[in-house]
Amino acid sequence: MANDFIRTTEQPSPYRHLEKMTVKELITNINNEDKTVPFAVEKALPQIEKLITEITDKMLAGGRLFYIGAGTSGRLGILDASECPPTYGVPYDMVIGIIAGGNTAIIKAVENAEDDTEQGFKDLQEYKISPKDVVVGIAASGTTPYVIGALRKCKENGITTGCITCNAGSPLAAAADFPVEVITGPEFVTGSTRMKSGTAQKLVLNMISTTVMIQLGRVEDNRMVNMMLTNEKLIDRGTRMLMQQLDMYDYEKAKAMLMQYGSVKKAASRLK
Repeated sequence: MANDFIRTTEQPSPYRHLEKMTVKELITNINNEDKTVPFAVEKALPQIEKLITEITDKMLAGGRLFYIGAGTSGRLGILDASECPPTYGVPYDMVIGIIAGGNTAIIKAVENAEDDTEQGFKDLQEYKISPKDVVVGIAASGTTPYVIGALRKCKENGITTGCITCNAGSPLAAAADFPVEVITGPEFVTGSTRMKSGTAQKLVLNMISTTVMIQLGRVEDNRMVNMMLTNEKLIDRGTRMLMQQLDMYDYEKAKAMLMQYGSVKKAASRLK
């Protein structure tokens, strides 16, 4: 499927004999390469906007967002999905990350899991995936069979799809309704797509989840008013938010009110 596809992410690094470089030379060169990533993302903003608009429309109508990937790409999707509930107070089944090989693959590579063209959609079916939902495939190469197979089956079943890839004209982009192609070029260490490609994917995922959650009303002004109060730092942050919103000066009273109602938004709406 992908043997004749030219992947710029696999092209030789422009840097030679890395083992002969000093630490300063290594980190300077890595940093120089990293600086190119935001500019690559910038070129893809029109594609990202289209994907986010579609996701928002689907989620406002009650749908869910799924990320599906393998290896680093899968882990990044799980990371973004797992941070949505504590940050924005949404249910844990609203944004879902799936990785080839299952939970074991989050910390340990599962041999050949990404080469299975059928398993991706089977994994999605465990969540009763439907046309109300959106599935975003993540693969730096754009050639991962697990992800491509999942998106193709989604299309057959009327489910909207998007993707994030770092190669132009990939099979993955062809399988997606709303492809996002961030062309980051060869890696500092040849083929190590956890570097620039992974950084690009993380930036795009940040844009997707943050913008969608703002559109869903989970942010007020510039504050995470729906965040879960899961530790003392967040409780303190929420208390100070509430004090500012209600023009209060009594920290302990504000904290008690926050804990009583469970979120800044609920406390503020009840006490205004």
